[in-house]
Amino acid sequence: MRIRPRQQLLDLWRAHLHTSFRDDTWVWGGRDGRNSISDAEQLMCLLYPSTELDSFALDPDSIATADDVAAVMAVLGDDIRVGGALVTKIEEFFDAYTGADGESNFAGGSYFRDVGFGEPTAAQRELEVVDSYSMSLSLCIATLRFLRGLQRYLVHEVRREARRLNQRIDDLTPRVSARLTAAMGGLIRSFVIHTPPFSSPAGQEILRLVNQTGASAKDVIADFSAALEQIRVQASTDVRSGHASDIDLRDDNLAFECGWAWGIDVNAGDIVDVTTRIATQPGYAVSEPYLYFTLVALDGIKDLYSQRTKEPDLFEPRQLLLVESLKRRAELTQRYWATISRFGTGRWPLEDLPWRTSDGKQSDYYSLAVTAFLIQDLLERESTTDLARTVAVLRQLAQRARIINREVPDDPAARLHYPGITLTLKGSEDVEAGPLLGYHVADFTTLLLKRSLQAARLARDVETREQLLDLATSSMDHMLERSIARGRSAGLWDNLAPLGDAAEAAPSWFLTERMMECLVVAHNTYTRPPLATQGMINATTGKISEAEHLLNQELLQVSDAVYSPRFKELEAIEQALDRAREILSKRPHTAEALAVDALLRLNALAYAREDATR
Repeated sequence: MRIRPRQQLLDLWRAHLHTSFRDDTWVWGGRDGRNSISDAEQLMCLLYPSTELDSFALDPDSIATADDVAAVMAVLGDDIRVGGALVTKIEEFFDAYTGADGESNFAGGSYFRDVGFGEPTAAQRELEVVDSYSMSLSLCIATLRFLRGLQRYLVHEVRREARRLNQRIDDLTPRVSARLTAAMGGLIRSFVIHTPPFSSPAGQEILRLVNQTGASAKDVIADFSAALEQIRVQASTDVRSGHASDIDLRDDNLAFECGWAWGIDVNAGDIVDVTTRIATQPGYAVSEPYLYFTLVALDGIKDLYSQRTKEPDLFEPRQLLLVESLKRRAELTQRYWATISRFGTGRWPLEDLPWRTSDGKQSDYYSLAVTAFLIQDLLERESTTDLARTVAVLRQLAQRARIINREVPDDPAARLHYPGITLTLKGSEDVEAGPLLGYHVADFTTLLLKRSLQAARLARDVETREQLLDLATSSMDHMLERSIARGRSAGLWDNLAPLGDAAEAAPSWFLTERMMECLVVAHNTYTRPPLATQGMINATTGKISEAEHLLNQELLQVSDAVYSPRFKELEAIEQALDRAREILSKRPHTAEALAVDALLRLNALAYAREDATR
């Protein structure tokens, strides 16, 4: 079906409130119970669209003009009561995930899985994870923007409830800011640079990945070192705070990869000038980057520094230093993966599906994650170089995941969607001698949908853009089939998990939040001007020019111009051609339609005159 982001976002909000707000009581948690990530995702489904899209803003002024938004939010009340209800939920979140000492909690909790080694211990469930740091970045930014917008309205209110709400916001804002600082610190200390010797198993895996031509190991190592030389230099100069300092980044006999571990690096250094616990607490994660956690970290950091550009006064001075530190790591990481994905002169490593990680694992999900890095790199450089080859990889992945092709019984591709890939969190077994923990990731389709829509903004030719929008449409169809069809959570995601003893399906906030992100991206993609290539403009310009010339010829034939019906027709044609000129550079096909219509009308006038002469 056609993607309708506004209507589908409103439907998502309606379903969200129906399942979360029961008998005047907010119900936290979904299929996976409560934890710092799931609860943040539940809040983000409401706050993120309201702060990213003007037409979804939840401050009272906006609700007064957006009738459809007001109708959906009516379950929370009207006027400032909507804002008050959301402030209450935000307070509950911060009460739940802030300790008695005032320190923020980022535990993975129920998102940690048993992967065959035993159930996680209580201490292991308290381990902090990059997913929570990243989600907290986005949540805190959205919350601060929401609170700021609400206060702009409350300053003009004299009602007692407005004054009380304003005071609550004043008390809440420092707590949000403190969590934002802690989340940034956690991400800085979870960033890792992995430099295994080329002779090690990890180094050999990297060599096999990048050697797509069968060249000698010596030549591949030399080319690899040359391609990454600037990235190594950047890493050695830009990455200091929160990172181990005993890594030799200039040794060409060492392989190189960077990104985010699943949690704070076991070798992480302290962050100076940051007083939160997270700046110095010990880490447990092995110093190896995970593609999934690198991807979610980059998404959160992108929200961070894009907001730094829009509203720099949203951050405190010490936070601005952390933003810059994270931005340098994000740029370094994105540059690395964009480089290695296209390494060499023949077939890309990315085109050799599925992608293989340095620990020997392989999956189409990893291929999609690396493709996402490449698309984000192209977007930020506004480059269409290699876009066509990237689109071909996306399409092949969609086929392999049975998003385009039909799924068959016992299809192994079905595991990409449920339960998803399972990440083993190396180092987690060292916590109280517990089992090795796992982490399920089942967002393959939403990741494909989001990146297809983003890449469509780059396309400069109709064929590439249509391929990307077709991929997005197929992904949306796939996700709509997975939405919960009945029960209180109808309209949320997803229906692939077995019900067990439950009478009806509970929502996965993990997947629902990612669907919300996709719809926001779709909204932003559709608000951009349609494709207008120079070829389209040139072709239309010729039609407009011919029509204007014929119009001038017809005007020479008109007598008693002011009173002539013929002149009024020519005047209407002239207005249409003026409009065509006005929109030519932005909507060339619409301009072409106006020019063609003008040509047909001018031809009818000329034929009538010639017929009268005969």
